[in-house]
Amino acid sequence: MTPETELENRRRVLFLNRSYWPDAEATGQLLTELCEDLAEVFDVAVVCGQPNKNPGNVEFKRSGMEMHGGVEIHRVFNLQLPKSSFIGRLTNFFSYMTTSCIRALFVRRPDVVIVETDPPLLCFLGLLLRWRFKATLVMYLQDIYPDVALKLGKLRYGILYRVIRRLMHSAYRRADRIVVLSEDMRDMLLAIGVASERISIIPNWVDTNLVYPVKEKNAFRDRNKLGNDFVVMYSGNLGMSQRLEHFLDAANLLKEESEIRFLLVGDGATKPELIAYAENLGLKNVTFLDYQPKSELAISLSAADLHFVVLDPTIAGCLMPSKIYGILAAGTPMLASTIDQCELARLVREGDVGYVVAFGDPEAIAERIHWSATHRDELAEMGERARQLAVDQYDRSYITRTFGELLLALTCGHRVSTADKS
Repeated sequence: MTPETELENRRRVLFLNRSYWPDAEATGQLLTELCEDLAEVFDVAVVCGQPNKNPGNVEFKRSGMEMHGGVEIHRVFNLQLPKSSFIGRLTNFFSYMTTSCIRALFVRRPDVVIVETDPPLLCFLGLLLRWRFKATLVMYLQDIYPDVALKLGKLRYGILYRVIRRLMHSAYRRADRIVVLSEDMRDMLLAIGVASERISIIPNWVDTNLVYPVKEKNAFRDRNKLGNDFVVMYSGNLGMSQRLEHFLDAANLLKEESEIRFLLVGDGATKPELIAYAENLGLKNVTFLDYQPKSELAISLSAADLHFVVLDPTIAGCLMPSKIYGILAAGTPMLASTIDQCELARLVREGDVGYVVAFGDPEAIAERIHWSATHRDELAEMGERARQLAVDQYDRSYITRTFGELLLALTCGHRVSTADKS
């Protein structure tokens, strides 16, 4: 069989996503990594809009089709008005939905259509494409909308929410398969009537070849003059759902412990307020840093002695924080501020890779941090278990291969290739 014939007989997978980043190695965007890995087995295409940012400064076509990493990228034009305006966000959304719908209807016929929840109403375009192409429809949920929007205060409970919820839940029940990140998310779907056999749990992942422990001669610690201090780090989005004022309150309780340092690494909507809050408390033990480039994730994540992870109980069933996999890969234990009855807490406890404290309890957070600072040997052992857990269960190659096996199982009877007949 020639390479051309082999390519023609590959099952074709079409992804729909608003902001497909142009290069996995430059950005670390999970969907990009998934598509590029699947492209080794499948004929993968993506219909997407304009990326919100391009930190790797990778060259890409603003519109039209191009190949990158083995993936056929169909980028459509959409407006990018300021997000501070509701009208601007709405205009951006409808411009993307219109152009992506037109483009997706005329791509080469896929065997599988996969839609993400960004934006959430993409699932309805997925239903249209399933009918148009007689394809299998997979909904890939990083969160469960609109439930998560209500709990984060982005939607108010009322007629609009109830209408959207009814439509979205109906769409979920009509999908051929839904991929979620956790058992908690699966349970939410079961509660709204999605058949259990249509739900698959595939967690997010980390490339353990790129993120690994660097505990000795750590350049990040040297650059930020951390010395031998005990470093508690929060790394990620500084948004409303994180409620990081509790983290700062714990820092305030420990401000007399000169060897304990608190780092907040990242950016987000609440960063200015958090900086002002720390200044008002006079916290000299707290440092804010910008996001670190992907090339330095190993040293930045490894620089912590303990990572702080927070998951608001109101949204615990709607998502699973993807940051935990990088923390595990860096061989660092975590302090999870959440409820006992969620998958994050179970992972931490069953893997013995950290501690769980009650959400919104600065005293409990401070007490556990203080204890940890005086028991570094125990934390080092947890870090070793964390690294092994990442390698065994959450490595990129393992998880994306699992995703590929699911797609093969879904399409094994969909199209019979010449290779299948031989």
